[in-house]
Amino acid sequence: MANIKDLKKQIKSTKGTLKITQAMKLVSAAKLNRAQLSIQGARPYADELDESIKTISALVQGYSHSYLEEKESEQEILLVISSNKGLCGGYNSQLSRVVKNFIASKGENLKVYFIGKKVRELVEKEANVGKSYTFEKSDASFDEMQKVASELSSLFTSGEAGKIHIAYNIFESAMSIIPTVKQILPLSLDASVKEELQEKFPFDFKYDPSPEVILDSLIPEAYTSAVWTALLDATAAEHGSRMTAMDSAVGNCKEAIKTLTIKMNKLRQAAITTELIEVVSGAESLNG
Repeated sequence: MANIKDLKKQIKSTKGTLKITQAMKLVSAAKLNRAQLSIQGARPYADELDESIKTISALVQGYSHSYLEEKESEQEILLVISSNKGLCGGYNSQLSRVVKNFIASKGENLKVYFIGKKVRELVEKEANVGKSYTFEKSDASFDEMQKVASELSSLFTSGEAGKIHIAYNIFESAMSIIPTVKQILPLSLDASVKEELQEKFPFDFKYDPSPEVILDSLIPEAYTSAVWTALLDATAAEHGSRMTAMDSAVGNCKEAIKTLTIKMNKLRQAAITTELIEVVSGAESLNG
């Protein structure tokens, strides 16, 4: 059974942990605010760009682009975006489960590239591991992600890879993230969606410049935007998960300190009571 001295040590240690978790929570909250503003600003542009490409490509006849073409290669590539640090709840473990299932479904035809090391550590024994990307700072810049996107797209356009996928956590809120795997190449348009758009726009637009020139410019932009938006989503999800995890840790620390303090006070009270009984008993024996 723990004595008062041991309980004091435990309380002091827990208070130290409380200070650390409170600081990490505040830092994550500040980072989340910036990351949330970034993803909320990027999503409308990415969505509108994607919608414009779908509409124009559905109405233009006989157009082709290397990013739209199906490749004969059975080799596929998966880019996984995770964190380099832990203490962020189920952020990495949830994503790793989705990635493992995807790897199992594709078998040896899938090569996995990584941004962040945590999910790599969890899945590398089961995966055909490719390149791991590192950046100058903890968060990649747009130019750095553009280089990553260009490197992966070159594998697709050369025919070395038939499909490019990206695995990441979609940010909904600090309490809610959705691990997902999304195909980013080829940028295919389902026949049903194409027919729906053609019915929605039964007329032809006037283009300046030509629709081919517009699509040649927008399609690579949409692909790069998809990769960049995935990184912004993953970054916001990481900071949100870490803030939530640290908030939970702060609550647990406070509860532990309260429980230990009550236990210590009970032991102290019992010790005082025992001493009083001994004093009274001694006095009575002397008066005896």
